[in-house]
Amino acid sequence: MFVALGFVLSELGVLFGGAFIPVAVAGVVLLEASVVGILRESEYASTLWTPALGVGVLFTAAGGALFYWGLRIRAIAVTGAGVIALMAGVVIWARESDRF
Repeated sequence: MFVALGFVLSELGVLFGGAFIPVAVAGVVLLEASVVGILRESEYASTLWTPALGVGVLFTAAGGALFYWGLRIRAIAVTGAGVIALMAGVVIWARESDRF
């Protein structure tokens, strides 16, 4: 359900653009969090930080490619969400390894 909601929110934010870009970023973050949770729950990943970093790198690279192709609003949403996933992965790593 959250995967579908993430798609809907991200496309809604892209469709209306402008002030709705935060909605698009939130939708992509929801999609990313759902994927990371699914990977952890199905035991494909033993920790949360490895899929979070992987998804963050993937989405950040995809956002860069979208920007290169001229899809500016989508690029902002995907890159912003990718950076958020990267930061979340680092924080989760720090918490799981008792760094803070």
